[in-house]
Amino acid sequence: MHQRPAAGAMLAVLSAVTFATSGTFARSLIDAGWSAEAAVICRVGIAALVLAIPAVLSLRGKWHVLRSNLTAVGMFGLLGVAVAQVCFFNAVRYLPVGVALMLEYLGIVLVVAWMWLRHGQRPRQLTVIGSVAALCGLAFVLDVTGTGSFDPVGVLWGLGAAVGLAGYFVLAGRADPRLPSVALASGGMAVGAVALLLVGLTGLLPLHATFGEVTFAGQRTSWLLPIAGLSLIAAVVAYLTGVAAARILGARLASFVGLTEVLFAVLIAWLFLNELPTAWQLFGGTLIIAGVALVRLDEMRATPAMPVPPKPALAVDGR
Repeated sequence: MHQRPAAGAMLAVLSAVTFATSGTFARSLIDAGWSAEAAVICRVGIAALVLAIPAVLSLRGKWHVLRSNLTAVGMFGLLGVAVAQVCFFNAVRYLPVGVALMLEYLGIVLVVAWMWLRHGQRPRQLTVIGSVAALCGLAFVLDVTGTGSFDPVGVLWGLGAAVGLAGYFVLAGRADPRLPSVALASGGMAVGAVALLLVGLTGLLPLHATFGEVTFAGQRTSWLLPIAGLSLIAAVVAYLTGVAAARILGARLASFVGLTEVLFAVLIAWLFLNELPTAWQLFGGTLIIAGVALVRLDEMRATPAMPVPPKPALAVDGR
């Protein structure tokens, strides 16, 4: 079973890479006149439809499992999908992207706090040190010190994104292990898309889109290209690998590996937008990796002392 943690780590990194592409794909749509809410609905709605067939196939003979987990799937879709994405994109309206990301990734601290307060899992010394190192590294990667004033409305949106991200980390792993990951991902994204659409139709959220050419990576192209990237790469692949990784690694470790999304986002922006990372950003990336390594070491040290088998543990931890 020594390969399962390695497989979980690979899945978590792949999830981080694919999630990191969303900003590059979404920028071309928003610059062309799309609202953030419309982009999110298309992203998760199309992804839910793509995953519907494999989700149905995976549930053959297990429909009773889905029925008994409808509340968990609904909460995952509302909190981990809809709230996290909408709050983050709205935070960007008022704050620099770096500050908005920093606020959203406070969700990893909320995960540790939730496990401590709700389940009595007090973080050990290495977890605390890894947390501090990762958050310090995140600050360097995002160059937070170079930002200007803070808009309180943007801060509230950012904190809402942090709650949504923490919910994603926890709810994905706490779902019934009998429920296939593809069913959880597809169902959650469907719930998120429908909820956002219904709220948008009331006029509380702006829903507008354009269907002409957009500028992507410096080239004029069809709006279908970034939509395909958002829905297939940054949603289908990202959520499936993220949910699977959470079930293997647990809440704290999966959430900290997810921090590398920020580093990958910087690298992707360098490749597609010609934004070269600075020396401070590279230093911050090193701190993030060091923090992840410390948390992983802490998890490995704790495993032999745990009297319960892995599956019940996954019912407590989650991403």
